[in-house]
Amino acid sequence: MMYEWVKVLHIVSIISWMAGLLYLPRLLVYHSETEIGSAQSETFKIMERRLLKVIMTPAMIASWVFGLWLMIILQSWRDGWFHTKLLLVILMSAFHMFCAVWVKEFARDERKRKSRFFRFVNEIPTVLMILIVILVVVKPF
Repeated sequence: MMYEWVKVLHIVSIISWMAGLLYLPRLLVYHSETEIGSAQSETFKIMERRLLKVIMTPAMIASWVFGLWLMIILQSWRDGWFHTKLLLVILMSAFHMFCAVWVKEFARDERKRKSRFFRFVNEIPTVLMILIVILVVVKPF
């Protein structure tokens, strides 16, 4: 019974984390197209900070906690697919950290990147998510 609840909490955490990882770069696209100091820019700062601190970071931490708990329950470290999945989750976490850096830059009114950059990086979590789901469901090795 505990396994099912840990799995539920892991899935809910991942859904919340992914929602943020997919939405925040899109906010950064729109933010990068606003004028520094404008009301729109200030609103984006609030939205980005709250999304990162209230939803994304707690969801990432919960995803890791429940994921590692599942790893222990299932002894997943023995499976080849799990090692690849773990690497991809580490890359997803690194992307999260880059998002945090970009949010801080925008908070300081630093515009180091154009909207095209954020449009491109917005696809990274999608690709990682697809690969992770394939590994978890298909377990190809």
